[in-house]
Amino acid sequence: MNYFAHACDFLDDPYFVAGVSIPDWMNVVDRRHKVRGKHAKPWVVANAECGMRSAEDSQSEIRKQQSAITRIAAGVVQHHHDDAWFHETRAFAEMSMQFAAAIRECLPEGDSWRTGFLGHILVELLLDAELIARDPARLDAYYASLDRVDPAVVADAVQRISGRAAPQLAELIPKFIEAKFLCDYADDEKLLKRLNQVMTRVKLATLPPEFSHVLPTARREVSRRWRELLAPRRRSGTREEFHYGKV
Repeated sequence: MNYFAHACDFLDDPYFVAGVSIPDWMNVVDRRHKVRGKHAKPWVVANAECGMRSAEDSQSEIRKQQSAITRIAAGVVQHHHDDAWFHETRAFAEMSMQFAAAIRECLPEGDSWRTGFLGHILVELLLDAELIARDPARLDAYYASLDRVDPAVVADAVQRISGRAAPQLAELIPKFIEAKFLCDYADDEKLLKRLNQVMTRVKLATLPPEFSHVLPTARREVSRRWRELLAPRRRSGTREEFHYGKV
């Protein structure tokens, strides 16, 4: 899953939205710094129990910070939970392989491309594009939700959860909101530009213009099968699984 698919069901919960974004944000600022679900889950339980014991002090700064960390940690757990079932769906496996084969056919011979990686991320980015196209107002709500979080609180939560400081994260969040690059996924030329930013970040060769030839067919396929990609979430109601005190 990518940013919007992870977050779109939780837009009324800003710090949870930040939490589901954290593993992807950390891939941008420091790929070696992993914020794992197993490290986040104890924070959900501990802070939720602490919060229930001090409910009468619900307006204190300490309580507010505990609440934010709880929601951030719950979002991190949700991210990893969602990725686990999403990558096991039949639709994801089939489309990833289909897109990888199409990419191999369209790219120049003799070059070394990680077509499996490209097929994988193309499914995720085009799912975001499909979900946004179906309800554009939710993209505005997504950025508005993130605009309500304090980046320093998010960075502090990452340090507490992972045991490592993440100063660059606090700098990234406002830039991420300002760039609004998820809007670009609807346009093939802009999507290619965003994909090449990913390729540069992971130290792979940038994609030539020919890559865009696979995008119209890939878009249609994701549009046809998007419900299959999200079916496990619809069945399980995953939000409640990681709500306060329900881990």
